[in-house]
Formats: sequence, C-alpha cells, structure tokens
Amino acid sequence: MQSFRTEIENPVVEKDIIELEKKIRQFKDGEVDEEKFRSLRLARGVYGQRQQGVQMIRIKLPYGKVSSNQLLRISDVSDEYSRGRLHITTRQDIQIHYVDLERTPELWAQLERDEVTIREACGNTVRNVTASESAGIDVDEPFDVSPYAQAVFEYFLRNPIGQEMGRKFKVSFSASDADTGLSYMHDLGFIAKEKNGERGFKVMLAGGLGSQPRHADELYSFLPTDKIIPLMEGVIRVFDRYGERKSRAKARMKFLLKDIGLDGFKKLLEEEQLAVPHQTYPINIADYPEVKVAEVETPEVSIEDQEAFEQWKSTNLVPQKQEGYVAIGIKILLGDFYTDKARELAKLVQDYAAGEIRLSLRQNILIPYVKEELVPLFYQELKKLGFAEAGYNKALDITACPGTDTCNLGIASSTGIADELERVIKAEYPHYINNPDVVIKISGCMNACGQHNMAHIGFQGMSVRTKDKLVAPALQVLLGGGNYGDGKARFADKVAKIPSKRGPQALRLILDDFEANGNGSSFTDYYEEKGQHYFYDFLKPLTDVDNLTQEDFIDWGNEEKYKKEIGIGECAGVIVDLVATLFLESQEKIENAEEAINEGKWAASIYYSYQSMVNSAKALLTAEKVKTNTHASIIKDFDKLYVEEGKITFEGGFGEVALQLNKNEPSEAFAKSYLEDAKTVLQRLETFRKMELEYA
Repeated sequence: MQSFRTEIENPVVEKDIIELEKKIRQFKDGEVDEEKFRSLRLARGVYGQRQQGVQMIRIKLPYGKVSSNQLLRISDVSDEYSRGRLHITTRQDIQIHYVDLERTPELWAQLERDEVTIREACGNTVRNVTASESAGIDVDEPFDVSPYAQAVFEYFLRNPIGQEMGRKFKVSFSASDADTGLSYMHDLGFIAKEKNGERGFKVMLAGGLGSQPRHADELYSFLPTDKIIPLMEGVIRVFDRYGERKSRAKARMKFLLKDIGLDGFKKLLEEEQLAVPHQTYPINIADYPEVKVAEVETPEVSIEDQEAFEQWKSTNLVPQKQEGYVAIGIKILLGDFYTDKARELAKLVQDYAAGEIRLSLRQNILIPYVKEELVPLFYQELKKLGFAEAGYNKALDITACPGTDTCNLGIASSTGIADELERVIKAEYPHYINNPDVVIKISGCMNACGQHNMAHIGFQGMSVRTKDKLVAPALQVLLGGGNYGDGKARFADKVAKIPSKRGPQALRLILDDFEANGNGSSFTDYYEEKGQHYFYDFLKPLTDVDNLTQEDFIDWGNEEKYKKEIGIGECAGVIVDLVATLFLESQEKIENAEEAINEGKWAASIYYSYQSMVNSAKALLTAEKVKTNTHASIIKDFDKLYVEEGKITFEGGFGEVALQLNKNEPSEAFAKSYLEDAKTVLQRLETFRKMELEYA
C-alpha cells in the first residue's frame, strides 16, 4: 500500500488512512477482535452489508455540496472499487456498495485527492452535517447557512470529544423558517434567524426518529453565530459523559433528555462551560469560497415537446434570490444514479453553471446558479441523461432507504414498493405530479432511515405471521406526519399493518378518500380533522391475513419466497468489553494526548486523558461484570467498588481526579498535569489487575 501514501499531502489524513490499513491487517491476522474492529471501521465510513464479504462505503459530503471535480472523483472511485452505482442518502451522503474491505484505504486515499472524506460517516460520531439544499439561494433565507455548516463540520471532524460516544450525533441547518433542514428531528438543529441586524440561530435539541420518535426541545430562541460551536461542544461533552452506552436502543440524545429533562440537561451543560476551550468562536464567512458562474454564450435550443417542457418547468425550477438565476431540481428515483450520468452532469454544471450540485434530504439533486436563458439548454441536456422527469419534491417523489437490497437491518423491501407506488401515482393519479402537499416516505425497518414517521403517508417494512405460522412481508401504514416550520412538526401515527402486496391498494384508498373528503385542505389538516380511527376503519379489510395468496409471500422486487432475515445492525457500532483490550485502548489514548500536547492542542489532549482514565476504570468494572452504561456511572461505581473499599487509593476519590477536566480551563499546564494523572491511573489499575490475576 506504500504506493498511494506519498500522494496524500495532508499528513493528518495520511495517518488516518495508514492506521486503517494497519488495523485491517491486524484484523485479518487475528490480532484485533471482530467487534472492536467493527467500531473502528464504522468511524471510517466502512459499513457491513447484508451480503457477506463486501462493504458499503459512506462518503461524507457536508450539507450535500459536491463540486464537479468531486463528483468526477467519486465516479472514478465507484467504477474502480464498486459497481458504478451512486446512492444519495437522506443525510446528503453518497453510498457505494460491494467494496472489498482490503481496498478501502486505497479508495479513501483516492477520494481525498479532491478533499472528499469517509471519516466519521458512520459509527458513534458526529455524522454528516446536513442543511437545506437551497442554502445560499433561498429566497426566504435571512443569510446563507452554508459557511456555518462547513465550520461545524471542520471543527468536529477528528475532534476527540466526538469519536466514541454512546451513539451517533446528528446536526442540521435550516435556511429559513420553512425548516427544510428538519431541525425538530435532530440532536441539534439550527434555524437561521436575524435579530436587530445580528445573525444567529434558533436551536432545537434532542429530536429523533427511529421506533420512538421525539420532537426536539427549543434550547434557544436566538443564539448568535459565534456561540454555536461552543454550545455544540458542551452538548457533546454532556452526551458523551451521561448518555447510555450499553443498550443501543436507549443510547441516543433523546433518551437522555427524557431521563433528566431539559432543565437537568441545561444544568449539566453549565457545568461543562469551563472545560470548553472557546467561549466564542467567530466564523469568518469571508473565508467561504465565492461562487463562480461560467460565462458562456447562450446556444440556440429547439424544444420538440413544448408541453412536457412547460410541465417540467412548473415542478422542477426552484426560484433563486440572485436575480437572473434559477435552480434546477433533478428527481432521482430512490436516490440511485450511475457514474456515466454523473460524469455528464458534472461537465454540464461546470460548463454552464457554478460547477457544483447540492444533494437533498429527499435523495435528489439541485443545480444552483443556472442563468434563466440557459434553462432550455439544461432541459435538453438533462433529458438526454434521463434527468428531466417532472415532479421534483412533489407527491410522486418518494423517499426510500435501501431496505433489504443491501441493509442488514432490512425486514421488507422499501425500494420495490416505492417503485410500485410511483407507478400507481403516474398511471392513476397523474395530477399528483404537481402536488407538493403529499409527502410519501418508506423505511425497510423501524430505524427510519427513509424517515417514514415524519411523512404525510409513511410505510415501514415489517412481517406478518399467519395462523399456519407462515411469514409474509408487511408494511406498517403511518399517516399524518408533517413539517409546520420554525422547529414545529407532527410525527405520523401508526394506523394499520398490512401485507406488503396490499400497499398500492392502501395508497389508493387514502388518496381517493383525500380527494373525496379533503375539502381542499392540506393533507395534515385533513388527517387531524378525521382522526386515526377513521383511517383504520377503511384500511382494516387490508389487515386480514387469513386470505393470503402465494403472491403475498413474495416481496416487491423479488422472485423468491419471502424469508425474514435480520443481521446485526451497524448504525452505531459496538464497543468490545475485553479487559486487556480496554487497557490497550487507554494506553493509545495517552499516546494521543501526548501527541496533542506536542501540537499545542490543549483541549484535545485533556479529553484524550479523560477518555484514558474512564477506559481504565471501565476495564476493572468489566472484569467484575459491573454495568458500564455511562461514563458518569463508571466513575461513580469505580469509586464505590474500588476506592471506598480501599482496594485502590486516589486522594479525594477517582471522580475527583477524572472530573478535573470540567473544573479547569484547557491550558498547557493543566493538560500536562492531567496527562500525568491519566498515566498514574493506568499504571495503578493495570498493576491491580496483574496482582488480581496472579493471586486468583
């Protein structure tokens, strides 16, 4: 692998890639436990697939911005290491599949040549920072949130406080009160505001989807822009210490808020302020790259089907606040497109627009900075690529996760049913091509990667069992979700569980009733007026499983009989609890702390030292089979079981030593003394363990 290392100019990135290659070799040689290796590779964007022996690679693209050169690079990588298919996710990432594990370091190195990373795209980390795809051009935005999203991405990438949390942490930015960044379902959501001429954000805390969706709380109605990074650092520090770690089902921020309440969280947040290295962190928007639009003469274009052109313009053109420009929305079916089309698209936007695209939360593409007079040219060229289908962000534009196609957690097909529902709408409800009011989303399981529980009409993959104990693919029908704007929303209700093959009929019944009894109201208002039981009553006949046919046992997009197969989920990874490995990790944290001191990064060094201490305490508690659910409980239980019992001595207690980090400012002197404390902790605890084993 030496051949590609010297081509990486950034030494930090080079070190990352070399470390991944080293860990892969150690794993293959049996030197690294499988579960521990899983945790490491997930934090490097390498994710297991349903299919054995191959990996999904998630490419982290902050707020969905992709330059032409980056799109070309991603296409080259997909062709070389994958199968030439690109999948846009609901978090504005791109995923490629069927990658050989041993080739992932080389793949990563190729991406970094155009400043594209896979670092922290998966795992217990700060995931991709998402934003309204219209950021920077939105006619209603008070200012462009892109520079702020970029600054958050850069600050927390490789930041030690966000490397080994109990679960993933998701952040979004919304350009305006329309809240198209969906702040209410994020761990931290920022909505752009302006107050007395000052820029800032409304801040939403601890939202989430999954099997138990939670609406985020309002943390601040207005927070100045120079406070958002210090705030987020404090929030992550609290989550890292007090968040659940053992039970994946309860390890998200929303459960911590449920346990301690908003006031309790604010109190813990206040306790962390001294440890946060920056009380203010101004973001210099002047450093953000300027938009450069191609200067070209307008070519003559002849449109053959004027009616289709006008239909496309009515649904796919997005107004832009910059005079003389529009943005063009491209509807990407299920978020899947191929590298041959991607290359042509990259060239088109480079030659005739601003050389960039934005990936959307609905798995689509937005091309900003298209001159109005070039719209006919774009339509003509996009049509050649199959990218000129009408219905961008309309009812026809269905969102779906990969489901059982590639995901370990998929229970039923989401892409197959999405294809069929789109066919039904086109054939039987063509007027919905223009309808922005009905949003349909599908997930293959309860984890809601397809965001089904925030849709007007949602479907969740499940299974049903007959009296004869036969298992068929099924769908949970959810209704009534909606985004009201400014951080307010409604999650969908579970209405009925039906065999998957009856999904199209359920959609027909719902749309027919909406047209007959909606009385011109929005779908959300219509649902709230009628109520959950009203819909259950007319969907109930579809729930009967006593009359299933052979066809009902074959899922959408499949030819073989359905078989429920759920693998091990990797959405957050697993921390291995082997005592020796934990001590080894503690030593690695000390080495990281020493390196950070040499680089003058006091706050980073302090956090590595803290992680080393907690990890060392966790090692001994693990040996005694004591629960290690949170950092806070590890510190408390270690004092109780070891210090108070006189087994190990720490003046004032272990907690007094470990929790110095939030009682001191991050200075050089404290970083060095705290590092020595971490070394002492590791030495004492390893010595105790050796004696324990020697006399066992």
